[in-house]
Amino acid sequence: MTTESNSDSSSASNSESAADNEAAVLTERQGHLLIVTLNRPERKNAINGEMLVRMLDAFIEADTNPDIRAIVLTGAGGDFCSGADLIEMAGGHQGDVAPGEIDVPARLAADPDLPWKALLRSWQPDVPIILAAEGAAIAGGTELLGATEIRVAGRSTKFGISEVKWSLYPMGGSVVRIPRQIPYTIACDLLLTGRHISAEEALQIGLIGYVVEDGEALAKAIEIGQQICENGPLSVKAILRTLRETNGMRQDEALEHEFTYGWDVFGSEDAREGPRAFKEKRKPNFQGK
Repeated sequence: MTTESNSDSSSASNSESAADNEAAVLTERQGHLLIVTLNRPERKNAINGEMLVRMLDAFIEADTNPDIRAIVLTGAGGDFCSGADLIEMAGGHQGDVAPGEIDVPARLAADPDLPWKALLRSWQPDVPIILAAEGAAIAGGTELLGATEIRVAGRSTKFGISEVKWSLYPMGGSVVRIPRQIPYTIACDLLLTGRHISAEEALQIGLIGYVVEDGEALAKAIEIGQQICENGPLSVKAILRTLRETNGMRQDEALEHEFTYGWDVFGSEDAREGPRAFKEKRKPNFQGK
């Protein structure tokens, strides 16, 4: 009887594990870091309804859990993301009940803004996002890039905002964001021609910050994420909010706005712990207070 029970339990556990591995997005915690992996490698991690739902759930987890201080966003199977799944889009298919019992059509119907939140267009989690890209980072893949703070790519990675080639519009925010992040004429070139660029060219124009050997982007992104997580979480959040909220402001308005967050950080317990740890020549123990 006990043996049968253990066998049944093991079978159920294995089934749950298999279902989890089939999910369109996987998450993993490493200390204060949340690793979010797009997981449709057979479609080069093309975005479908299930992926949108699971992406948003992962980002909300990072936003609401004070123990998570940064996100690494990556893709499985040697690619980051090849954009929207045009095959599913052409068939009008949004997905069914996904592994783990997520009712995708119901979730999308309940929140019409869900896709834009998941694509980080209309909402962003209150933690920095580090991109680890390999292989294809095309269309929606490059659009997601535009909403991240720090970007690492393998040497063979290809970027491009290619929606124009299929008479589509890049609705992930690239038409607004990318010209604010790289020179205007280069942004126009990428958006209007739909051409793809190499990781080296992306680095040269400032679209990404690091190029590493193929297969090493995730490790580098985790290294950067862990560095961020060791810093004062209140300071990190305040700087992140200032960066996002002052983008496009006049300089005098932006300088005034940053006082909103700066003085709160200086008044925190963590702001006392930092100098105290420096004086005592030890690692600070930040509590986010």
